[in-house]
Amino acid sequence: MEINETTVLDDRGFIQVSGDEAKEFLQNIVTNDVEKVSNDFTIFSSIFTPQGKYLYDFFILKAEDGYLLECEKDAVLEIIKVFNFYKLRSKVNLINVSEKYNCIIASLEKFKEIKKNETLKGSTTTYNEETIFIDPRNENLGAKIVSKIENIEDIIKKLNLKKVNKDKYYKKSFDLGIPQVNLKKLKDKIFGIENNLDELGGIDFKKGCYIGQENTARIKLRNKLRKRILPIKTISGEISENDAIKFKNVEIGKIMITEPHVFGLIKVIDPNLNEFIDSDLICGKAKVKVLKPDWI
Repeated sequence: MEINETTVLDDRGFIQVSGDEAKEFLQNIVTNDVEKVSNDFTIFSSIFTPQGKYLYDFFILKAEDGYLLECEKDAVLEIIKVFNFYKLRSKVNLINVSEKYNCIIASLEKFKEIKKNETLKGSTTTYNEETIFIDPRNENLGAKIVSKIENIEDIIKKLNLKKVNKDKYYKKSFDLGIPQVNLKKLKDKIFGIENNLDELGGIDFKKGCYIGQENTARIKLRNKLRKRILPIKTISGEISENDAIKFKNVEIGKIMITEPHVFGLIKVIDPNLNEFIDSDLICGKAKVKVLKPDWI
């Protein structure tokens, strides 16, 4: 995003988590450390299955009456259902507030204007009484402003921002190797750590127990991670979900997400990784390339 560009992410949803035991409840089930969350800091986190498989990811913001989770809009009700399963008798309230809030993107440079050259991932402040934070996954994704819907246009005007299509933002996310759309295609099909939660600051390996912690820690500490979700560039032809990706007739991955950008589950601990990463690969009747983000 250019310094004065913005986009409205109308495909994002919000869950209000409140109650006397809201912090303890979230701390026991999500992958990151909720103790870090404050008016000055926002985290990226996830929830896994007991086996460590990926379910959903979200941002956790501090709110006046507890916490606000930002996630894919079409996952809101499913996340609430999973949370309710683990809530038991906890004094926690879970409310879908997607009709109350919306999210817009601002550049990192614009955030630095608001908070005096701050560049720390997750750094959070307020503008016009609404929350703005640097993306905790990668600062090159810029900042997010979470605002009441009725205040969005006023914020855009006061910050002198120009709206651009959200496709530009999601293309930037693809270039950085970070999938954000159609994550339901990954649900319960890959280990959470294979979705790069460790590299994107979504897992705190020092926080203690959370759902799926045992398998996740074992994979990490024993260096057992064999695959990662990586961006795929289509050179020619058409691809479909679950198509095998082959290098010299050896399968090295498969297509997981096809829209709006392509991501595949790729073997990363492979003696030929550096060779196939820049090569044309066979994917059904198509040719593709695996792209290597800077953080690998």
